[in-house]
Amino acid sequence: MGIASQEVIRQLQALIDQVEEPLKKTYQNVHQGYPTETLARFLKAREWNVAKAHKMLLDSLNWRVQSEIDDILAKPIVPTVLYRAVRDSQLIGLSGYSKEGLPVFAIGVGLSTFDKASVNYYVQSHIQINEYRDCVILPSASKKYGRPITTCVKVLDMTGLKLSALSQIKLLTIISTIDDLNYPEKTHTYYVVNVPYIFSACWKVVKPLLQERTRKKIQVLPGCGRDELLKIMDYASLPHFCRKEGSGSSRHSENGYENCFSLDHHFHQQLYNYIKQQASIRERVAPIKHGSFHVDLPEPVAEGTEIAKTIESELHKFGNGNGISSSLNGLKINND
Repeated sequence: MGIASQEVIRQLQALIDQVEEPLKKTYQNVHQGYPTETLARFLKAREWNVAKAHKMLLDSLNWRVQSEIDDILAKPIVPTVLYRAVRDSQLIGLSGYSKEGLPVFAIGVGLSTFDKASVNYYVQSHIQINEYRDCVILPSASKKYGRPITTCVKVLDMTGLKLSALSQIKLLTIISTIDDLNYPEKTHTYYVVNVPYIFSACWKVVKPLLQERTRKKIQVLPGCGRDELLKIMDYASLPHFCRKEGSGSSRHSENGYENCFSLDHHFHQQLYNYIKQQASIRERVAPIKHGSFHVDLPEPVAEGTEIAKTIESELHKFGNGNGISSSLNGLKINND
C-alpha cells in the first residue's frame, strides 16, 4: 500500500472517529480488528475518493443500525424444515480454503430456484452467511495464517441456467445491491464454471457494462474448471460440482456431507448451530421474536439496474430466437 493510499485511509479514519456511539459499535463488528483493511475496501469501491467513501460507509453503518444487522446471527430461520427448504433453493456453501487461506464459497447459480420461501427469508439467509463469514470465518482464517484475511473466493456454477432465471433477476439484484453497498470488495476472484450457451450470450453484452475493477475479478473457466482451480486450492476444497467433468451441481447427486449446498454439510451445520446458540444466549435476556428478519431493501444502484435490464433483454432475444418466447410470459421484471 503506497504512501498516498495510507494518507487517504488516515483521512477517512479521522472522519469515522467522529461518528456517534451506535455507529462506532456496529463499525467494530464490521472491521473485526482490521480497520485499515476495511477502510481500504470502501475507498477502493469509490475509486479512493474520501468524500464518497465516507458517505458510503456512513450509509452502510446507518443501515446496519436501523436494520439491526448486529443481531441477525441470533435470528434463526425456524422451523428447521423451512431452513432446509431455503438451503435447497438458495444454493451456497463453503467448500474449503484456497492455498493462500481464502475461504472458497460455492454458489449454484443455475439451479437456485428461490421458490420455497419469501424474499425476506432469502435476504436474511444471505446476510447471515455474509455476517458469519466476516465475524467468524475470516477472523479464524486470519488467526490461523497470522495475517489479515478479509476476502474470499467464489466459484459460480452455471449448470442448469435457463430462461426461467428471468423470474429471479429482481431478487438477485436486491442481494447484489446489499453486497455492493454494505460488503464491498469482499470477493477476491469470481470463477465461473459449467457455462451453458445462454450464459455465454449474456456475458458478451454484460461484460462491457461492468467496472474494470469488477471485470478483472471474473474468470470464466472451461468445463467444470477443475484443472484451473487446482492451481489455487487442494482437491479437498474443490466444490462438488468441480470434481469431475459433467458432474454438475445437482442438489441430490452426492452425499449431503460432500455437497456444500446441503444443510447436512458441516459448514451449514456449524452456521445453523451457531445462530441457534446465539439466539439461546439472547433469549436469557429477552424473548426473541421469530419469523423472517426484515431489513430495508435498497434501491438497485444504476449499474445493477442497467445490467439486469440488459440480461432480461438478452434472455428475451434468446427465447425468441429459439421459438420459446411464450415461456417468458408473466416474467416481466418491475422496478417497484
